[in-house]
Amino acid sequence: MSTATETTAPKRKAPAGERVADWADGRLGIYTLAKANMRKIFPDHWSFMLGEVALYSFIIIILTGVYLTLFFHPSMNEVEYHGSYVPMQGVRMSEAFASTLDISFDVRGGLLVRQIHHWAALIFLGAMFVHMMRVFFTGAFRKPREINWLFGFLLFVLGMFTGFTGYSLPDDLLSGTGVRFMEGAILSMPIIGTYMSMFLFGGEFPGHDFVARFFSIHVLLLPGIMLGLLVAHLILVFYHKHTQFAGPGRTNKNVVGMPLLPVYMAKAGGFFFLVFGVISVIAATFTVNPIWALGPYRPDQVSTNAQPDWYMGFSEGLIRIMPGWEIHLWGHTLVMGVFIPLMVFPLVLAAIAVYPFIESWVTGDKREHHIADRPRNAPTRTGFGAAWIAWYTVMLIGGGNDLVATHFDLSINSITWFVRIAFFVVPVIVFFVTRRACLGLQRRDREKVLHGRESGIIKRLPHGEFIEVHEQLSQEQLHTLTSHVQHKPYEAGPEVDENGVRRKVGRGQKLRARLSKGYYGEQAQIPKPTADEYKELTSGHGHH
Repeated sequence: MSTATETTAPKRKAPAGERVADWADGRLGIYTLAKANMRKIFPDHWSFMLGEVALYSFIIIILTGVYLTLFFHPSMNEVEYHGSYVPMQGVRMSEAFASTLDISFDVRGGLLVRQIHHWAALIFLGAMFVHMMRVFFTGAFRKPREINWLFGFLLFVLGMFTGFTGYSLPDDLLSGTGVRFMEGAILSMPIIGTYMSMFLFGGEFPGHDFVARFFSIHVLLLPGIMLGLLVAHLILVFYHKHTQFAGPGRTNKNVVGMPLLPVYMAKAGGFFFLVFGVISVIAATFTVNPIWALGPYRPDQVSTNAQPDWYMGFSEGLIRIMPGWEIHLWGHTLVMGVFIPLMVFPLVLAAIAVYPFIESWVTGDKREHHIADRPRNAPTRTGFGAAWIAWYTVMLIGGGNDLVATHFDLSINSITWFVRIAFFVVPVIVFFVTRRACLGLQRRDREKVLHGRESGIIKRLPHGEFIEVHEQLSQEQLHTLTSHVQHKPYEAGPEVDENGVRRKVGRGQKLRARLSKGYYGEQAQIPKPTADEYKELTSGHGHH
């Protein structure tokens, strides 16, 4: 009877969620795909969170931006304001400015969402900048990640222009001053400048179309391109994985870390809400872009203390410190004081973009790298990175020379001349100081490997000498300090071969050899301790 009962018992019905999963897997193969990839191992390090902050900030920008588009009117048609902000009532303004005031004072949660959107944009670019510096200083851009470096670089540059078009949309006095600044830069371009300005603004500045055109660029064109680049960037990160820092058991052929599911997925989910919460607190506490205090844009007015967001400070500083040079040719005036900085800015960006390929050519290093460098072990590269940051800081000061002058009661001309000199001097000084500091840290690492760590214990020897006892480093610490590869500089070869025939050595080869010596020559790295030198530590008397 029991057997018959078991045979005829009704079949258990699967839960709804399981049935949906089975249905999707039968048509899309989701289970097979997830099983193959969700347990993928990734290295773990706190610095990887910098990229996550940028990613989550971008998601917050998209979410808040969708909400804002429901209430914003991208039009420059003039209206008379009759909203709830009393000081502006009866003032004539564009629909763009009026709708931004409505979002700020009449839409439920509108001002908070505006603030979150703006702060998330600032934090996105800040996180991108710091993330790129982490990648640069650790050499994580080397093969096979050069393409991903380009994707990240393009995301940063497009983010700059997306931010610029975004804070120009409200058509307030500050953003209008920034747009006017951009129009002057465009007009400085010979031959095509006037045509480009007329096309962008739909006629003479300010025209009637630039808000609508900036709106389309801001919400459709640039975010669409950025979203595609972001997906490609994440796919390559998933494929190549993060570089891992040196340690026992870590090589270029393995990965030591944790699985994507459930460890990283759980951490990522919690970290997203943490980032969202911090940005929300900042937005609720600190006001940014209070357009009601500035008023609508008028072409005959300029707001005092007009400063761009920090990521545009470099370009602003270049133009502010440039002398007002002009060249008159064939009845035309070339404004070199604006045109030259306009050309320098993209050249600097291009140098950053192609740096991985330049370093690969100089060093001749074509190997795959999955172990991150310690910045001290690449003194020349670290010096370049520090010099770039110093250069950017100098230009940021130049871009805010009026604020520096008023806050510190200094002459704006003195500040401008100081920045002009610092433009050439400071990066060079920072490069050599940073390089020397890295070499000093390499020497300290060498001493630690050979002589151990200072223990603070003083010992007196039989013959009366006082010495400090050094503790031997652990195997893990020794591995970290000695696992890096020290390359030899590229040699162009002798100018005369073994038969006495003069070889033709091209200028490119000579340049490459000279630059390679700067990267890996005797003055650019401290030799690692050899095995024989290390034996002195174990065969000595416990002190060195």
